[in-house]
Amino acid sequence: MRTANGLSLRQEKILGYIQEFLHKNGYPPAIRDIQSDLKISSTSVVAYNLKALQEKGKIARDGKVSRGITIPNSNGHGHMLPPPSFKVPLLGVITAGSPLPDPEDVNADAAEKVEVPLTFAATDKLGAIYALRVRGHSMIDALIDDGDIVLLRYQPTAENGQMIAARLLDENAVTLKRFYHEGDRIRLQPANATMDPIYTTPENLQIQGRVVGVLRTLI
Repeated sequence: MRTANGLSLRQEKILGYIQEFLHKNGYPPAIRDIQSDLKISSTSVVAYNLKALQEKGKIARDGKVSRGITIPNSNGHGHMLPPPSFKVPLLGVITAGSPLPDPEDVNADAAEKVEVPLTFAATDKLGAIYALRVRGHSMIDALIDDGDIVLLRYQPTAENGQMIAARLLDENAVTLKRFYHEGDRIRLQPANATMDPIYTTPENLQIQGRVVGVLRTLI
């Protein structure tokens, strides 16, 4: 039996499940989720029906990305679906000028959440992303201004030229700068021609994450 939009009953059920999962969680389901929750006999049956939905233009799939299912047009009721998104914790403020003393430590579970397009990260890496609000203008030439929100991936190392959240241990301060390892010293370089770099030792630096994106609200 086919529904009015040309789908089998199973395909209609899978499509509805994907839409509901996206709305509830902010990211698409895995094949195993669909198979388990809809009590389908095997993941290969799910894959067959996902291929059919893709061929009919009801979904789009990216095989290189875990959970790489999107709904490109509508939810079947004439309403456009928003782009898939996820929420990350906003863990406080970071300066893009001089280091900010006594950096804010916020419980990630209790923190305000920021909605971010799914295109910023593969779904298997979303747990490593967090957000900080920028204070200051030292990264203005990197198109990061006061009030913007930067997205960072937790990681303890960085390559030269990458933008990081740098904690200066002796000063108990955190700052947003580009990282350069220069032998026995670290240069934290602002992206503002009117400001000087910060120099410190490798022992005094703790990398708290690398910038992977910027969110800006246009008023």
